[in-house]
Amino acid sequence: MKWLAMMTLLLATQASAHHGWSEYDADRPLQLSGTIEESGYVHPHGFVRLKTADKTWLVILAPPSRLENRGLSPAMLAKGTAAKVLGYQNRNKPEEMRAERITIGGKTTELR
Repeated sequence: MKWLAMMTLLLATQASAHHGWSEYDADRPLQLSGTIEESGYVHPHGFVRLKTADKTWLVILAPPSRLENRGLSPAMLAKGTAAKVLGYQNRNKPEEMRAERITIGGKTTELR
């Protein structure tokens, strides 16, 4: 019984930590170009910090399993790599966006 209660609590905690996509403005797509300063191939979503001409963005990617399945390896997200990202800005965090696709080295990867 304790095991079931602990699993329920764990799943509820993970679900509350996952953000919904409604916090991103899908009515106004953004196209960014810049250089990767940092990346993470982590759960629940990978990310890159993309330095553009005017600021550094936190770009939320797909989960690592999807990145890998679609051919976007951790090595491709290396610091100093040029990238283009199409996505949507967070309504409450102006430095954050959710990526729909990312292009690195001429290869575009669909993330959703």
